[in-house]
Amino acid sequence: MTASTDVQRADGATLVCVFLLMLLMIPARLVISGIPMSITPATLTGVVLGVIWFCCQLVTTLGVAKGRNLARTALFLYAISQLATYGYATRNYLPMDELEGADRTIVVVFGTICVGIAVVDGVRNLARLDMMLKFMTVLIGVVAFIGFLQFASGLDITKYLAVPGLRPVTDDGFVLERSTFRRPAGTTGHPIEFGVVCAIGVPFAAHYAYRRKEAGLKAGKWWLCLAIIAAGAVVSLSRSAILGMCLGGVVLLIGWSGKRRVQALIAAAGFLAVLKVVVPGLIGTLYSLFDNIGSDPSIEGRTDDYESAGKQIAKHYLLGRGNGTYLSEKYGPLDNQYLGTLVQNGYIGLILLIFLFLAGMYSAAKVREISSDPVVRDLALSLIAAQAIVALGAATFDLLWFSTATGLTFVLVGASGALLRAVKAQNRNPVLPPMWEAVR
Repeated sequence: MTASTDVQRADGATLVCVFLLMLLMIPARLVISGIPMSITPATLTGVVLGVIWFCCQLVTTLGVAKGRNLARTALFLYAISQLATYGYATRNYLPMDELEGADRTIVVVFGTICVGIAVVDGVRNLARLDMMLKFMTVLIGVVAFIGFLQFASGLDITKYLAVPGLRPVTDDGFVLERSTFRRPAGTTGHPIEFGVVCAIGVPFAAHYAYRRKEAGLKAGKWWLCLAIIAAGAVVSLSRSAILGMCLGGVVLLIGWSGKRRVQALIAAAGFLAVLKVVVPGLIGTLYSLFDNIGSDPSIEGRTDDYESAGKQIAKHYLLGRGNGTYLSEKYGPLDNQYLGTLVQNGYIGLILLIFLFLAGMYSAAKVREISSDPVVRDLALSLIAAQAIVALGAATFDLLWFSTATGLTFVLVGASGALLRAVKAQNRNPVLPPMWEAVR
């Protein structure tokens, strides 16, 4: 990889950026008109990426990576488990509503799996991966800004984003309420998902802000992006988002230098102080979310479904009853992705989902072990923190039921695999310039 002033041709990273644009900028409630299933533009883009990836694997002239990669293997195994569950669920009679749910879910799942594989094999060097993650972070910042406007004004501007060829799948608003405050969802499907998406963006915004600062470059726009994303996570009034940011912060503090840790803790304290002044009562409301957790009706409601879930697990313990067949309006909600996976994909699906999360984090951790480039190591740390947030979020809500969070999950796993592949290639060819020089 050599630095060049030539115009960059479209490649795998460009196509993934198109997917991210569809995923984060088009409101989650909008699906493609004229298709029986409720398929979003992002899902369709993911399926197209899968077709392109398959065609590229048939030739050797398009620059797509081939060969083993831990993240790639985890994605393939997860895909196989989904096919096995779908075949097991549909081999006998299913009520029409459950069959339709299974059909739609298999398309959505494979659309997002294809995105992860496209990132692993299609984003071939560090500079292009860095560009893609920057683009993702900026888009999350835009989503957070939209959510903050919803929180401040109560106006859901996503209702006015009428895209030709799309229809709303639900009339539900993107602004809910908790205590005396509004709970925004931005362009996502729910305030909880919005908060987790913002929490995922925090490690990357911090990475780019610190990177430019330490390189002696202007970093004001990245500090602003970080502040907006963090504010979005806070105003979502979501336990999942707050817990995710705390966990992500712990991961970053462990990997950062002592100087950066002190700066980050002071900045966090200042951020909370500003929020306390600008939005009176917000910090107290956040505190009450955890102080009253034992008597919170929403927490009690999440445990009511354990008995019915246990009965389903006992009947279909290996492959589950079928992904998309446990309908919330019919059987009650499952506000825990691990429990939901156990019910719908069985123990095999649950093990492979956990392996998928661990494979992404391990790939990024391996990069920190084998790379001496401080920028690469810091980016890998951000990927570990973001995926830790995802893994924790899966325990606090049904994460894979929400398209935006699901799409980002597979992009992050793919990005970890792509980073590991790129760093190994760079180590085999030490004449390549370090990432710091290539993408500064």
